[in-house]
Amino acid sequence: MGWTMAKPIKIKNRNGTTSYRIFIQKKIDGKVIIENKTFSNASIAQQWHDKRVKELEYESIHGKASDDLIGEIIARYQDQYANSYGRSKNYDIARLLKHPIAEIPCAKLSAKHIIAHCLERNRSAKPQTVLNDVIWLRTILRTMSATEGFDYHPGVFERAMVVLKQERLVAKSASRDRLPRWVELLKLTRHFKKLRTKTPMADIMWFAFFSSRRLSEITRLEWVDNNIERQTGMVRDAKHPRDKKGNHRRFKYEKTAWKIVQRQSRNSEYIFPYNSKTVGTLFNRACKITGIKDLHFHDLRHAAATRLLSKGYSIDETCLFTLHTDWKTLQRYVNRKPEDID
Repeated sequence: MGWTMAKPIKIKNRNGTTSYRIFIQKKIDGKVIIENKTFSNASIAQQWHDKRVKELEYESIHGKASDDLIGEIIARYQDQYANSYGRSKNYDIARLLKHPIAEIPCAKLSAKHIIAHCLERNRSAKPQTVLNDVIWLRTILRTMSATEGFDYHPGVFERAMVVLKQERLVAKSASRDRLPRWVELLKLTRHFKKLRTKTPMADIMWFAFFSSRRLSEITRLEWVDNNIERQTGMVRDAKHPRDKKGNHRRFKYEKTAWKIVQRQSRNSEYIFPYNSKTVGTLFNRACKITGIKDLHFHDLRHAAATRLLSKGYSIDETCLFTLHTDWKTLQRYVNRKPEDID
């Protein structure tokens, strides 16, 4: 790497004014890079020279900043890594493409842009959802900069997060303590039995309540993975913060959940061969029709975990049903109160 030291060259313009031109010469991997710029002031020309030299030195080590739009980088990330994540994350990432931040060149991304995006998103989304936008955007740029060799400044996210947290524009997901009441489950059961649909919603709802399986897991359970003698099953590609693919984990069926499984037809390799999105939509619609407020399908999993502990299973035993890895992760799903203790 070679440098040619430079000083501003004084230039007389035709209109009688004076300008100052300064040159930069840098050799990278055998290729000589020459740049020059003209200013009206010698001091400013020298400042530009010194700053640009530092930028070129930084680029020679970390890579050149990408001129691509944020949206273009997101699209390439989707092409390469979409299969590694679930529907929820892919949906969140695709949604970023619909907002103005996707039209900003990566090299010009600043804390101001990130904050502006979050202000816009807060008009229609909760702070918890907005935080996901920031997390996915940072993840995408970090991954693609390493994959493609361009540079980006992670410090813009750190500066933005100070303001975002201070102004409560982003927030971590709050723990829910909403559990379905027995009368609500009976009301939903009566509603589902009246529905003319091939999806056995009552069975799926009660299976979730007793088994603690997530909706996305229920529709992926396979007959071949069941052990009849031990009454166990398997969740393929079980949820994991890093290694979901190939993370196959066996679980214990709760007795009632096992009975529900045994009465399902065997016309498919899947026990519940239905679209999870359709099931979720039908459940939400049923809650609305029956007047049940603020109940999510995922609350059934919370109810199952709480019920298992209430029946006297230890934390380790409960985790064999729920597939939580430890008490810390299970604790978010258990909604027990002092009055529950005899």
